[in-house]
Amino acid sequence: MIESILQKARDHMKKAIEVTSGDLATIRSGRATPALVEHIMITAYGGSQKLRVMEMATITTMDAKTLMIAPYDPSTIAEIEKGIGTANSGLVPVVDGDIIRITIPPLSQERRMEYLKLAKAKLESGKVMIRQIRHEAMKDLKKVAVDKSISEDQQEHGDKLVQQMTDEMIADLEGMGTRKETELMQV
Repeated sequence: MIESILQKARDHMKKAIEVTSGDLATIRSGRATPALVEHIMITAYGGSQKLRVMEMATITTMDAKTLMIAPYDPSTIAEIEKGIGTANSGLVPVVDGDIIRITIPPLSQERRMEYLKLAKAKLESGKVMIRQIRHEAMKDLKKVAVDKSISEDQQEHGDKLVQQMTDEMIADLEGMGTRKETELMQV
């Protein structure tokens, strides 16, 4: 009984970490990464469809400062270029034959600080998700204790295990935050 509650909580906490990690990856750090453009929505095929860049093209990094986008359908290259250019991402796409190149400009100190605040906000929302999962797990443990499926001692032990798991997951998030901060502050 306790094991299933703990496993459910662990799975949900890991999912919360994955979501937060994905959110952090979208924050520009002056380094080229496909996550910067892969979720930008493009109006394609004359406005009949809205697709993400990752559904329309292969996105690769040529070096630390350059992204290369190779559309699956070369006829959509102008639509992808326009979509990225108007996405308010601060990126300037340049068509080079059948591919699009994006050179990632260096970040100003002011922009770095803005991105750092954004990263901290995303980390905090990840921590909130984990705390909510902890709350639900402890509520489930209390419920099975009230139903007399487990004893109060078992409930207290389960609560301690849930708290340990929560502390570990939050430490993982803080580690991700530290790495992102280091990445953002590199010039």
